[in-house]
Amino acid sequence: MALLVIASCQLMVVLDITIVNIALPDIQRSLDFSTTSLAWVVNAYTLTFGGLLLLGGRVGDILGRRRVFIFGVLLFVLASLLGGLAQNEGQLLAARAVQGVGGAIASPTALSLVSTTFREGPERNRAFGVFAAVSAGGGAIGLLAGGILVEYLDWRWVLFVNVPIGLLIALATPRYIRESERHPGHFDIAGALTSTVGMVLLVYGFIRAAQEGWRDTLTIASFVAAVVVLGVFVLVERRSRQPITPLHMFADRNRAGTYGIMLCLAAAIFGMFFFLTLFVQNVLGFSPLAAGFAFLPVSAVIAVGAGLASRFLPTYGPKPFMVVGALLAAGGLSWLTLTDVDSTYLGSVLGPMLVFSLGMGMEFVSLTLMALSNVSPRETGAASGLLNATQQVGGSLGLSILVTMFGTASRNEADKQVPAFLAQATPVERLRFQRTGQLPAPWSDEVLTSGVSAAFVMAAIFTVLAALIAIVVIQVRPSDLERLKGGSVPGAGA
Repeated sequence: MALLVIASCQLMVVLDITIVNIALPDIQRSLDFSTTSLAWVVNAYTLTFGGLLLLGGRVGDILGRRRVFIFGVLLFVLASLLGGLAQNEGQLLAARAVQGVGGAIASPTALSLVSTTFREGPERNRAFGVFAAVSAGGGAIGLLAGGILVEYLDWRWVLFVNVPIGLLIALATPRYIRESERHPGHFDIAGALTSTVGMVLLVYGFIRAAQEGWRDTLTIASFVAAVVVLGVFVLVERRSRQPITPLHMFADRNRAGTYGIMLCLAAAIFGMFFFLTLFVQNVLGFSPLAAGFAFLPVSAVIAVGAGLASRFLPTYGPKPFMVVGALLAAGGLSWLTLTDVDSTYLGSVLGPMLVFSLGMGMEFVSLTLMALSNVSPRETGAASGLLNATQQVGGSLGLSILVTMFGTASRNEADKQVPAFLAQATPVERLRFQRTGQLPAPWSDEVLTSGVSAAFVMAAIFTVLAALIAIVVIQVRPSDLERLKGGSVPGAGA
């Protein structure tokens, strides 16, 4: 029951990233978002989530993980309610940002509770397997749930649905999860603020570049400011007695490599869900419900990959699964770059999506175990928070880079399609185009598909980089294999 409560919270938090994805076309029409600014509906959540995860992990260590877990869930519930009631772009983005804060408090505490609730060895391996499968497969479940809610109710219900689920989790937690031991310390507020602001500026720079170009003054200013603020963040962390990002965590090459791999893979998986959602609805013409079902096989295959990794990790160690998983993901994304306006779901989308998902299932279990291997109990919150942070920040930063690729490629394609449209358009169609600036189908399909294909090229590059990091950096020691088998290792966790 404890694992059910913890996994349910993680499912709700992770699911919320993609349950909103399926509603993006409806949100765009309802609140007048542009295609590039639409990424902020995802990034407003993931940036505050990723930027404050480290602080959330530290808060759980100091104040008690169960109590902090409940607070994070309730804040998430309140923000979901406000987001569902939003009447304009600003209100929705503000609510999504507060959702991210609630998720940042609840999620690392949930992962820490797995470490402290289950014994090291096979029992904890299985628990991590469930947790990792939920983390990776929750995205696809969110797309299906979002499709059902948007199809039969309204896009606002992708946010309202969190309210009853979150309240049930908050009520069940005191009954099934015991409070953890508190560890003395203080909160690194300066580190949390500088890291979050720096990442927001960096992501804004990429999205601004997609809209206005690389020579735009505000684009350049955003990048410069991001470098300065992130530089201040590093200085703050080096001088802090209890930093939000313990830099010594990166001294272990396996853990540093794990964070680098997660950064790259998160960029790829966020991009796949975001752009495939737009493609299957806007180009293939799927309804929200059909689009949700189209992504359902992803969860099943991720669960298969996670199960394989959990079973054979004690025998082979995590490195083979890290390498093979990243290469499978790269293969799936490379296959998706071949999509065009004549593509079909069965012929061009399903196959590469399944290959990608199998690789990601292997990756998430391996990365989770490696990130928390040989970490002292007082720093499990920081270690798990840092892993989650690299996932969310990598997803936000990666998605913004992919949106920039999408924007550049789609603008270039639009330059070709506009003359072709104007040559055939009726006076009414020309007037509508002058008023909205939006091409109708099939010309708009060509523009969107060109941008999506370019984004998948960059996503495939991210996964190849993850495979290279796994090959070059990760080194599995005999003591790591012994620990995975449940054996005791002298000095482990010291």
